[in-house]
Amino acid sequence: MTTIRFKLSNHLFLSVFSLLMLYPVIWWIGASLKKAEELRLPTIWPSIPMWENYSKGWHFSADYSFAHFFGNTLLMELGNVTGGVLTAALVAYGFGRLQFKLRGFWFSILLLTMMLPGQVTVVPQYILFNKLGWVDSYIPLVLPHFFGGGAFFIFLLVQFIRGIPRDLDEAAKIDGSSVYGIFFRIILPLIKPALVTVAIFTFIWSWDDFFAQVLYISSIDKFTVGLALRMFIDQFDIQWGQLLAMSFLSIMPSVIIFLFAQKYFVEGISTTGLKG
Repeated sequence: MTTIRFKLSNHLFLSVFSLLMLYPVIWWIGASLKKAEELRLPTIWPSIPMWENYSKGWHFSADYSFAHFFGNTLLMELGNVTGGVLTAALVAYGFGRLQFKLRGFWFSILLLTMMLPGQVTVVPQYILFNKLGWVDSYIPLVLPHFFGGGAFFIFLLVQFIRGIPRDLDEAAKIDGSSVYGIFFRIILPLIKPALVTVAIFTFIWSWDDFFAQVLYISSIDKFTVGLALRMFIDQFDIQWGQLLAMSFLSIMPSVIIFLFAQKYFVEGISTTGLKG
C-alpha cells in the first residue's frame, strides 16, 4: 500500500511539474492566435482563434515568404551538421586511437579551448573573414564546423571511442584493414548514438546562434529564420500575433529532429557518461 501511495504521489508531482514546464509553451501558442488587443488580457486562449496570423506571418513581405528563410537556414544547417559530425569524428578518432607525439599535450590544449569565452574570438574572426571577403555569406557560419566541429564534440566522441574494445581494431588489422578502414568500418558504426548527439547539438546551437548570423549576414535575400523574425520588430507597427506565430514555427525543426532522434540522443548521452 505504501508503494502504491508513493507511486501515485510521484506521478502527481511529475504531472504538476510537467504542466508548469509546458505553461509557457501553451501561452505561446495561445498568444500566437490572439488579436493585438487581446494580448494585454490575462487569458491563455483567445476568444476567437486568429489562424490567419500564421498565413499572414508566413507571407509578411511582398518579396519574401518564410519558406525562403527556412530554406536558407536549412541549407546552412546541412553544411554545419555534415562538417561538424565528420570532422569531429575524425579528430576524436585520432586522439582516441592513434599514437603520436605530444598527444596528451594537444588534447589538454583542446580541453583548454573549452574554457575560452567565445566573445574573445569574435573580433579576430570577423577581421579575418572580412579580409578574405567572406562577410555577408554563409562561409563564416559554416566553415568553422569543418575544422573539428568544436572541442566539446571532440571530447564527447573521444570518451565514446575509448570505450570500444581495441581487440576489434587488432582483428581488423589482421584482416588487412588500414587506419581509415578501421575508422569507417568499425568505429563509425559503433559510435552512431554519439554522432546523432553531436548532430542534434550542432543543429540546435547553430540554428539558435542569432549573434553570429546578425554579425555576418546583411543581405535580406540571405537572411536566416532568426534574422527574418527580427524584421517584424524593425517594423513601425509590430504585428505581435504574427511574430509569435512565426517564432513558434521557427522552433519546430529542432523539436521534430529531437523527437525522431530521441532514442539515439538519450543513448549517446547516457553511454558517453559511462565510458572513460
